[in-house]
Amino acid sequence: MKIALIGYGKMGKMIEQIARDRGHEIVSIIDIDNQQDFDSPEFASADVAIEFTAPQAAYGNYLKAWAKSVKVVSGSTGWMKEHGDDVRQACTPSTLHPQPSTLFWASNFSIGVAIFSAVNRYLAKIMNEFPQYDVEMEETHHVHKLDHPSGTAITLAEEIVERIDRKEAWAEETTDPKLLRVDHIRRGEVAGIHTVRYDSDADIITITHDAHSRKGFALGAVLAAEYTAKHQGLLTISDMFKF
Repeated sequence: MKIALIGYGKMGKMIEQIARDRGHEIVSIIDIDNQQDFDSPEFASADVAIEFTAPQAAYGNYLKAWAKSVKVVSGSTGWMKEHGDDVRQACTPSTLHPQPSTLFWASNFSIGVAIFSAVNRYLAKIMNEFPQYDVEMEETHHVHKLDHPSGTAITLAEEIVERIDRKEAWAEETTDPKLLRVDHIRRGEVAGIHTVRYDSDADIITITHDAHSRKGFALGAVLAAEYTAKHQGLLTISDMFKF
């Protein structure tokens, strides 16, 4: 498979190595200083582009890739509120748009996080029946991560709110019992820790995903690219992993 990389930071370099190890060809690498390469024949030859950049650049990168009929796998967060409707429309077939664009998007591509998310959804469904347990979340990342809470934490929080009737929404630094509290910590070079706690007077139930490195995220992104090459439309982890 021919892969283009959009964004060449630590994650991009790790994705490159894993993709090559799995027998794929990297045909184009686009970073901030060579944006003109979106118009290159090398980029247009890609089966899939893997995009890990900043929220303010992500949607524009999707449009540039789709203009060349290149499918996109993206882990960039922060664009959904402003451009979510546009992306859904672009990726949905219609009479005027019979060949939709393709985007595989996830806030986290780690296989372990996908499993953790499935456990989180199931546990929340159970705990909806036990109001004596209050629920809260905490995420920890490296000091270079400026946004908070993490995209993964937001996804996990929304999964909980959807299933627990006594929580109306999530919020940071809240004492409102109707809101799911989500705390963030920034320290060292932590790859990512996400914890969900259900606490009662009698006991506490805790589930945690602790990433050893970014390798799991990078491998998941390449697996998503392999899946995306054979599918179209708006895709996500639940399409690739049926649990």
